[in-house]
Amino acid sequence: MARIRVGLLPTASFMVGTLPVPKYADAEKTQFATDRETGAKLYTITLFFMEEDRAEALKITVPETGIPNGLKPGVPVMPVELFATPWARIFNGQLSDGIAYRVLRLDLVAPAPAADAA
Repeated sequence: MARIRVGLLPTASFMVGTLPVPKYADAEKTQFATDRETGAKLYTITLFFMEEDRAEALKITVPETGIPNGLKPGVPVMPVELFATPWARIFNGQLSDGIAYRVLRLDLVAPAPAADAA
């Protein structure tokens, strides 16, 4: 499958929606999914992606080594090395397809300073 680097506009922002959830390599959830290159455990996290006049929730895979301390819902983050991989499969005669998102790490973003009330 082709991995596609995702380019973001300077106005793009992300906010944590859920805490990281472990990914498993098997349906019985006995084996953690791991990064092929580093062996790090993989997690799924939901981020809210906001850009211009739209917002959407994205489920993103991130290695354990890319999860910063202090990550919790509502915290602004910026994905580093965001890639999208289109996928498709036929299961029980039905086509399923989508896009899998993956990042190297998430960086915490300092909140913008509040404007002084006049």
